Amino acid sequence: MRDAQPGNIYLKDYEVPRFLIDKTELRVEIGDKDATVLANLTMRRNPASNYQGKSLSLHGVQLELQQLAVDGRALSKAEYEVNGEELLIHRVPDNFTLTSEVLIRPRENTSLEGLFKSRTMYCTQCEAQGFRKITYYLDRPDVMSEFTTTVVASKSECPVLLSNGNLHDWGALDDGRHWATWHDPFLKPAYLFALVAGDLSLVEDSFTTCSGRDVALKLYVEEKDIEKCGHAMDSLKNAMVWDEEVYGREYDLDLYMIVAVDDFNMGAMENKGLNIFNTSCVLAHPSTTTDDGFKRVEAVVAHEYFHNWSGNRVTCRDWFQLSLKEGFTVFRDSQFSADMGSATVKRVEDVNMLRTVQFAEDSGPTAHPVQPAYYMEISNFYTATIYEKGSEVVRMIHTLLGPELFRRGTDIYFERHDGQAVTIEDFVAAMADVSERDFTQFMNWYRQAGTPRLSVTSDYDPQQQQFSLHFSQSCPPTPECQEKQPYHIPVSVGLVTPSGDLPLDAKGNTTQVLEITQPEQTVVFEGITEAPVPSLLRGFSAPVKLSYPYTLDQLSFLMGHDSDGFNRWNAGQQLSIQLMQALVTDYREGTPLVLDQRLVEAFAKVLAETDTDKAMQALVLMLPSEYLLAELAEVIDVEAIHQVRRFMCRELGRELRDTWRATYLANSEKVFEMSGAAVAKRSLKNLSLRYLLNGASDDSLSLMHTQFMEADNMTDRLSALNGLVNDPREEARPLSEQALDKFYNDWQHEPLVLNQWFQTQAACVLPGGLERVKVLMEHPAFDFHNPNKVRSLIGVFCNSNLINFHDEAGEGYRFLADNVIALDKLNPQIASRQLTPLTKWRRYDLTRQALMREELARVLAEPGLSRDTYEIASKSL
Repeated sequence: MRDAQPGNIYLKDYEVPRFLIDKTELRVEIGDKDATVLANLTMRRNPASNYQGKSLSLHGVQLELQQLAVDGRALSKAEYEVNGEELLIHRVPDNFTLTSEVLIRPRENTSLEGLFKSRTMYCTQCEAQGFRKITYYLDRPDVMSEFTTTVVASKSECPVLLSNGNLHDWGALDDGRHWATWHDPFLKPAYLFALVAGDLSLVEDSFTTCSGRDVALKLYVEEKDIEKCGHAMDSLKNAMVWDEEVYGREYDLDLYMIVAVDDFNMGAMENKGLNIFNTSCVLAHPSTTTDDGFKRVEAVVAHEYFHNWSGNRVTCRDWFQLSLKEGFTVFRDSQFSADMGSATVKRVEDVNMLRTVQFAEDSGPTAHPVQPAYYMEISNFYTATIYEKGSEVVRMIHTLLGPELFRRGTDIYFERHDGQAVTIEDFVAAMADVSERDFTQFMNWYRQAGTPRLSVTSDYDPQQQQFSLHFSQSCPPTPECQEKQPYHIPVSVGLVTPSGDLPLDAKGNTTQVLEITQPEQTVVFEGITEAPVPSLLRGFSAPVKLSYPYTLDQLSFLMGHDSDGFNRWNAGQQLSIQLMQALVTDYREGTPLVLDQRLVEAFAKVLAETDTDKAMQALVLMLPSEYLLAELAEVIDVEAIHQVRRFMCRELGRELRDTWRATYLANSEKVFEMSGAAVAKRSLKNLSLRYLLNGASDDSLSLMHTQFMEADNMTDRLSALNGLVNDPREEARPLSEQALDKFYNDWQHEPLVLNQWFQTQAACVLPGGLERVKVLMEHPAFDFHNPNKVRSLIGVFCNSNLINFHDEAGEGYRFLADNVIALDKLNPQIASRQLTPLTKWRRYDLTRQALMREELARVLAEPGLSRDTYEIASKSL
């Protein structure tokens, strides 16, 4: 066991920094084995601090101190001490320059925090606390400084030298090295620092801002990836235009750079002027990237660009405010993606993710508020709660205020706090001031963990022509709080009849936003001439679990008549869920499974529509995932959920066989296009082919194999490969093996494509999943040090292959624990995130509970466990 348990850090203990750093001058010299970092910090006592002492404490991790001086005078060892992750200087003046020189080893830095080596380049990742692995510093987001950075390296190994801001000067040295000095005029905290040195190729473009300034756009990648940069560059320019038009935000530097890195813990990082991206979030080409991959690149590029204002120009005071920048920016990138494509499709995709990932997080042992009251390791709080739920909270403010007031609120927020490190309360205060609303109760969304439950019933009085909705809200206890205060819940409502939506006000509006603020509340609609079916929570206006006693016939009715696209989809999902839950009970009791014909009829009706967005059609025709069904279950029955969903896919495929085939053929294009209409056609086409395969139609296997062999794009090719790999028929085995071999041989030199090859096999639901994964871990293309590879193989198997991972023998749990222990010694961030499946042990049967707890305990007992992994394991037990 550990000798000492890591302690918690509390929001209530926040104090302003005792000292400030006005200017930071760095000289980073990269050598063959190590790097030297010389730092000159212009510092002063913080006038806002009550601290009267003379000592200075700085953060530093794994640094070898070479020299230390104050105002040019070298300090003796008696004048300072290094204690773990702290450098304590016993006495400093009120204003001074601190000079330090440290030695670091980027090539040995497997944590991928601070400065590290990735393939052909050196790069940094400093959020949240990686800068302290580069030099001694006040590494906290409320210490903002003007940075000047000089990078020195071998010109042959690292012809490209980059850092934040604008290029100030450059030159060559006599020993074959060269240097470049970068200056960032905007104050920033250390977590936004970036440095890149390597052998990279460049894609260039330009953008003219709304005020007429020209901005150079530069995207740095490995030479082989040059042709994969066009979509990212187009997405960047679209995002720059959109942010000017929708939020009035103009880019502020003369240069905007993006660098693609293969070894990266995160998706991307918004470092000021020099964004560092995981290759998976910036490189895209039809031959190597699926349509979903293209959408992800567009969204992530936009997200990091939008951070220039919501995160960089206005940043977080402390890490408890993380959602101030991330929740707000996720909301902004969601708006952008909705405007670039189908708003309804985007909303469905966002809510699907929220319900399956964030709701599960809210009901687990690591549940935390959007603004947590404490944390042990900040890296563990880069969660769906901070990002996705934080975005939903901002969305509710937008719903309550409307787009015009919300825009005015953001204008005030940016104007008040430009160049500052602020809090969530500052953001909400701007919204309150512009709207003259009281947000006191609304703040419960930020300060309470858990997913609220909203129960609704209704009654109709034909004589009084009144339709009443009765609301009841509650929230289950979570680790940080047992008794929850009522939430302020915006509920968007419509009333639907066979003749259409009923008008709900004098202007004829058919949607009304109700504000539910009490534990029990009733809303009465007057002048309702016929009994309607309520369309509740339109557009998913609040992140709650909604309960209304819809009958199957009412859900079928809403699926066909609701004017709200999201709720039309949601009605179909709820119809399928009710039927699947009933079948799960039948399966447990040994009752033969029978598919309710109402679902077949509903699917047939959707398939028959010719004027519906095909992407939306495909979404409506997708059954709820096993993960969503598991989240809704009191006790997760892995076998029953898996078998019932397979049964429904098989029966829908069989009963609508001819329609699926006709739909597949009608949406098959001979020439590839990247338009929205073509993407929608591919989604409907590939869904139809999967249903044909599930229904075991006579020609489905040949159709799938032909599509794989002849596909001219990765969407069709990978969809066919997934189908072949998961087909249980004996005649599919040789075709599946042939396809996997061909896929690997064709793409073995493309790391991102091989990630999809690993994912496909890791997610295969056929028996023997764990053995397949273990074999793949020995494959020469697998790299245990690369987070993308770990996520693609180990992560996908443990998180997305429920039937194989949760095999009742518990071997999957042992496999995950073994790998978490091994990863923790290399990269604690990745290790702790892989633990998530074991944290849900309370949701399973007693046998699996015991096996999962045993493995969590084994992880917790590992000597030298990182804070990251210790926190997740200890909270889970």
